Amino acid sequence: MLNFPENFLRSLFDRAVEVADPMRSLAGYLPERPKGRLIVVGAGKASARMAEAVEAAWGPCEGLVITRYGYGRPCQGIEIVEAAHPVPDAAGSEATRRMLDLLRTLGPDDLVLALISGGASALLTAPVEGVGFAEKQAVNSALLASGAPIREMNVVRKHLSRIKGGQLAAAAHPARVHALLISDVPGDDPADIGSGPTVGDTSRPGDALAILGKWNIEVPPSVEDALLDHSGVIDPSDPRLSVTENSIFAAPAQSLAAAAEMAREVGCEVRLLGDALEGEASQLGRDHAELAMAIARDRDPGDAPVLLLSGGELTVTRRGDGIGGPNAEYCLALAIALEGAAGIHAIACDTDGVDGAAEVAGAVIGPNTLTKAREIGVGPYMALALNDAHGFFRAIGDQVVTGPTMTNVNDFRAVLVK
Repeated sequence: MLNFPENFLRSLFDRAVEVADPMRSLAGYLPERPKGRLIVVGAGKASARMAEAVEAAWGPCEGLVITRYGYGRPCQGIEIVEAAHPVPDAAGSEATRRMLDLLRTLGPDDLVLALISGGASALLTAPVEGVGFAEKQAVNSALLASGAPIREMNVVRKHLSRIKGGQLAAAAHPARVHALLISDVPGDDPADIGSGPTVGDTSRPGDALAILGKWNIEVPPSVEDALLDHSGVIDPSDPRLSVTENSIFAAPAQSLAAAAEMAREVGCEVRLLGDALEGEASQLGRDHAELAMAIARDRDPGDAPVLLLSGGELTVTRRGDGIGGPNAEYCLALAIALEGAAGIHAIACDTDGVDGAAEVAGAVIGPNTLTKAREIGVGPYMALALNDAHGFFRAIGDQVVTGPTMTNVNDFRAVLVK
């Protein structure tokens, strides 16, 4: 297997995705069915698959789940609505309104099963009073292009929303809420997954304003007025959250551990660099190139191959007009820094199958990456400067395309030194 490094790295990524499939593990986390009414709601790139897993265990259920276009799954009773991601659209807004209306019909004997995964921030769209839908879209787009970390983006999103920051759970009160979550955020804090629709938050509107200022994001007066006025974000001590339980059943660490086990079985020395790495994608690519070259220099003939594994969520500060997500940009910066170093191969992919705004999971690189590009006249430095890493890897045929994976446990990176 190690004689074909790109195939080996792709098999590790496929394994990481496989163990995060809700059909494998969600059923073991289901609560007891209630005496009263059961409503299943949810949002995220994995939410339709999660709904499918619920009905595989419980049979047809009543409910409404919002997922990304192309990520729907066949369900028996739960309605699946597809909407836009990462920039919200009217389909997501209308479905969110109907979800809130449904939750307000429940009583104390009822149970809401909330299925939340990465992507829910964009798919659950209910702007605060005074902020128009187009304005909310513009703020979301600016945040995505700013390079801000996901935790800071979510603070802004919460205070401009009527459903995030615990407000979904509060809307269901007095019904009990049991949320099942797939983590796609560094640190696995439930408050950060999908902007925490079932989790209280201690941040204030002023914090959101400070973040917008920090990243030089200009907003319409209506947005600034809304953040100066009030926020519906629910404090963790609010009694309406006292009957809410949040459980993470799939997380990046589990997927990295499964890939590590697979690598060890074929004789690799595995070094886990962490499942919560953050920062600028191109800088981490350069850092990992230095680490890989140092390992290569210190190896003796016959030593076991070394595999560097990491996860987390990287960011890209948009400077150009190319199509380049963080995984592809990491790979491009890594390849440039390696300069064709012998025996070093890598893969970086988003486990949801979508890297940034591209319908591509990520890319693979090897010692011949830059040579292949030069042979067809593609410039790696220009591609990086224009944030066009996906264009670069498409041109040389080294993109990783999976289609919808139906899960989302953040980025997967593996660097093989052999």
